[in-house]
Order: sequence, then structure tokens, then C-alpha cells
Amino acid sequence: MFMSKIVLITGGSIGIGRATCFEFAKAGYRVVFSYYKDIEEARKVEEECIRYGAKDVFSYYLNLMEDDSIKKFASEVVGRFGKIDVLINNAGVIAWKRLEEQSFDEITSQVRVNLEGLIKITKIFLPYVREMIVNVSSGAGKVGFAELTAYCATKFGVRGFTQALAKELDNIKVVVVNPDMTQTRMTNFSGRPPEEVAKVIFNVVENKIRVSSGEDVDVWRYV
Repeated sequence: MFMSKIVLITGGSIGIGRATCFEFAKAGYRVVFSYYKDIEEARKVEEECIRYGAKDVFSYYLNLMEDDSIKKFASEVVGRFGKIDVLINNAGVIAWKRLEEQSFDEITSQVRVNLEGLIKITKIFLPYVREMIVNVSSGAGKVGFAELTAYCATKFGVRGFTQALAKELDNIKVVVVNPDMTQTRMTNFSGRPPEEVAKVIFNVVENKIRVSSGEDVDVWRYV
């Protein structure tokens, strides 16, 4: 019997992650996503995914700054689904301030969520991924911007991690998608609609945008 593919999206309850959940739901995927603060938003995303046509939906709490939370999340997902086809590392945080104005906690949260947590989630799910890993970086991972110093550092790191991991893996494609300004809480809802970014991510996974493992996909080149 044919089984729908399983996509796992971190940070799926809001913003780009939410739109990406919907994009894959419309294609009949089984959608798994993490949420952090708002369980009510997560429940709404679950309901919408079913309405859009997802064959199954599962959400679970994840705090990327805590190793125990990462392990618990992985245990729940693997226990329920076994393998997953696609891992999309989307969750992220930002502090729009000059470096001298950022607190140590703000710097730490950006590094631990955007880079360290992404690496750890990838490591823990690596034995269970069948096809592809998509890491969401940023245009700020290609060019440095004032007031985004720590954020830029993490997103440059995501791109470096992607390139290096691609050289280690023969049977799993690893790519990085770089959105520009997108209408999310992180940007005070300035920029392009998150649905446009989600469509690019989906097209990468479905091989409608052809890219080699380790390469960048810049959203602004495809919309």
C-alpha cells in the first residue's frame, strides 16, 4: 500500500513554518511540526493541515535551547512514525539591535536556536531521514547587516554547516534555502508573504527547483 511521505518542520506553528506546513498538507503529505510557545496556534495549524488534505498531522513541543527537549521531541516523532522523508529546519529567533545593545541572553538564544539547536536536531534525526534535509538560513546568511550581527553569524553558520554535511552524506540531499525579508513576527510583518517562501521550499523538495546537495536556493531568484 502506498504511504504518503512524511515531512518534519521545526517552528511550524507560525510564519514561514506555518505556511510550509500548509504547502505540504495540500500535496497530501503527513505533516509533523514542532511548536515552542503557543499550543493554541499549533492546534489551529493541525486543523488547517487536515482541511488542506494532509494524510496525518502531529505536533509536539520543542525548545531548541534544551537538550532534553530535543531528545524528547525526537523520541516522540520516531516512536510514532519511525522514518521521516524530509527534515526542514526552520525554527529561528532574532534580536534587531546593535551588538552593544544586545544582552548575553539575546545573543545566546540566537546562537543556540538558530545554529546549535539546528545542528543537534539534524544529528538526532539523521538515522531516520530518507531523502532530504532543508535548512532555512537567510539573505542575512550571505551578506552582513547592521543590527543583525549575532543573527547574521548564526545564519552564515547554517550555510557552512549545510555545505559540510552535504560532503558527509551520500544518500541524503542537504540544501539551504535563503529567504529575504518575509512577513513574519521576526520582521514586524514586513516583506514578502511567507507563502512564497513555503512554495520555494516545497519546490526544492519536489525537485521542481533542481539543486545539488550543499547548494543555496535564494528565494528571491524563484518568485
